[in-house]
Amino acid sequence: MTADTVFDVASLTKVVATAPAVLILVEEGKLRLGDPIVRYLPEIAPDGGDRARITVEELLIHRAGFPPDDPISLYTGSPDEIFARKAREPLAQAPGKGFLYSDADYEVLGELVRRVSGESLDRFAAERIFRPLGMKDTAFLPLAAGTPPSRIAPTEQRDGHWMRGEVHDPRAFAVGGVAGHAGLFSTADDLARFCRMILGGGRLGRVRILSPLGVEALTRPRFYGDGDVRALGFDIATAYSRNRGDLFPPGSFGHTGFTGTSAWIDPSSGSFVVFLSNRVHPDGRGDVGRLRGLVATIAAAALPEDTRAAARRLGETVPRIREVAAGIDVLREDSFRPIAGMRVGLVSNATGRSSDGRSTAAVLASPEARRAGVRLERLFTPEHGIRSDAEGFVGDATDAETEIPIVSLYGERRRPRPEDLAGLDAVVFDLQDVGTRFYTYLTTLGYLLEAAKDSKIAVVVLDRPDPIGGASVEGPLADSGSLSFTAYHPIPVRTGMTVGELARLFNAARGLDAALTVVPMRGWTRDLWYDETGLLWTNPSPNLRSLNAATLYPGIGLLETTNLSVGRGTDTPFEWIGAPWLDGARLARVLAARRIAGVAFMPVTFTPSASTFSGALCNGVRFTITDRDLFEPVRLGIEIAVALRDLHPGDWDRSRFNQLLASARAFDLLQNGATADQIVSSWRRELAEFRTRSAPYLLY
Repeated sequence: MTADTVFDVASLTKVVATAPAVLILVEEGKLRLGDPIVRYLPEIAPDGGDRARITVEELLIHRAGFPPDDPISLYTGSPDEIFARKAREPLAQAPGKGFLYSDADYEVLGELVRRVSGESLDRFAAERIFRPLGMKDTAFLPLAAGTPPSRIAPTEQRDGHWMRGEVHDPRAFAVGGVAGHAGLFSTADDLARFCRMILGGGRLGRVRILSPLGVEALTRPRFYGDGDVRALGFDIATAYSRNRGDLFPPGSFGHTGFTGTSAWIDPSSGSFVVFLSNRVHPDGRGDVGRLRGLVATIAAAALPEDTRAAARRLGETVPRIREVAAGIDVLREDSFRPIAGMRVGLVSNATGRSSDGRSTAAVLASPEARRAGVRLERLFTPEHGIRSDAEGFVGDATDAETEIPIVSLYGERRRPRPEDLAGLDAVVFDLQDVGTRFYTYLTTLGYLLEAAKDSKIAVVVLDRPDPIGGASVEGPLADSGSLSFTAYHPIPVRTGMTVGELARLFNAARGLDAALTVVPMRGWTRDLWYDETGLLWTNPSPNLRSLNAATLYPGIGLLETTNLSVGRGTDTPFEWIGAPWLDGARLARVLAARRIAGVAFMPVTFTPSASTFSGALCNGVRFTITDRDLFEPVRLGIEIAVALRDLHPGDWDRSRFNQLLASARAFDLLQNGATADQIVSSWRRELAEFRTRSAPYLLY
């Protein structure tokens, strides 16, 4: 053999092909782990009974009750005829009763993938797993795929000839070599790529196969009252088990194959061991248990103390966490120089915090600020109030922490009045924006620049990240005739700019010429997402409760002016939509068929306790981001709008959809039956022009 010998990997098929294929379909919203299998394979339980209770998850964890193997006598005729006979075989035990390792479970799952996806398991796995990962020597039928027989290790003899490229498992062989439990051939290099993808949270390089949540679902230990611990297909190490030759720690996971193969992965050290052999050559009596244990021992002993360095050597990307300093921290480090000796006001809320957790108001009122001559005399709050937790109009008040008067800019007035700014030398602005044009903090910033110019006082913006990254801009620019409190300036829906950069753009493009100073962040780059900055997430408003919601917001928020619930009054606003009149399952299927990059769809029901359809049962769709670097939220919003226009023309009221879209051309295209691609294409030129115009104002 050589390092690139192709092996029959036997039951590694279960975890390298079948289980990931099922999870891909789950993430696409085409099935759910809790679904009864009869929903997709009705012949499994034609008369109901125990079989009707078997779920997809029970098959994955070997608790469905099928026997370890069906009688070989069933395996004659076509694959369809074989499956029909298997469907009539009695269960070995009741579903859910306990763990019973079963090839039959995964044969059923292989058929499930075919029925749900419309493609055979071998084609689906090749297109969705092997080719994207660069697993060039991995296939169910290696000879048909063009692998020379000389590269394939032989197993035993069958009908007088050595099996070389023919699956060893007799049941997989009987159905043509493609089965959910066995039949896959691969190499050490290819399986290493698969393991690296799992360690990378579903991603290898620029290719994503599963979302991090999908990998977590695939590999997370599930504990049962009978003492069994399983993941979805994978065995789980619950203790150091030297008698098995398995020296990986608790929490590691893997699988073995009958032919003498194994792959074991330890996420705690970012390491894995792939072991390939043909113990069944030549007579089926070989035993590689001791050798496998020796290899595992050598591998475990070779791990350096710095396990993150070990992960890097294996080609994994260690999660990026930069030590980004927000503008308030840079201001402190600079001894408050831009506002030294000044009487200042502050526009802020709960998102304005320094790295030590203090509010920006407390920092500006601190002894160190007073020693620099800073006098904080007035607070201003935007929509949602000083604590970022209010809905509706906000009144004036007094700050409990500093006892400084608070002027609301989302109550009787939206702009500071001259008397509000009287006696101040500067106003400091420290608010966490969400990277979306119609989030009103940007308009508050614009109004502040206008008022400060008129009152001849300075504006100092303490910069903060665009939480959804500064590398992407998306959506139409707001029409000049559609500017409002949710569209201060002709900028795209997804801005791709920080508040400091937008302040510079507003000040110049609108000819305000206010005395503007931006205190930039330290360490931030445009490719960073908020969870890569090391900064603490604080909800910028009551219904934006996570970075996930903020990522979806530019698209899902567009729909809020229509008769849809966007999840307000639930635990996860902006992560789903629904309405009593909506066919959620059909919408999910339509969106999945569009193959929208970076997001998966699942039909759901929910009952919001507030806002649109409060107290009513809504049918809808949940959105799961599977690759945020590829995901385009505004495109998602347009895809949903087009689908609702076509699926529910009489139910979906889109008369106010342009209120936040703010583009007459894009709205007219929607009204006149254009496709999502046509609508998205309509703003590409203006986006390119905007990038050119905005470039002089970028700080990072």
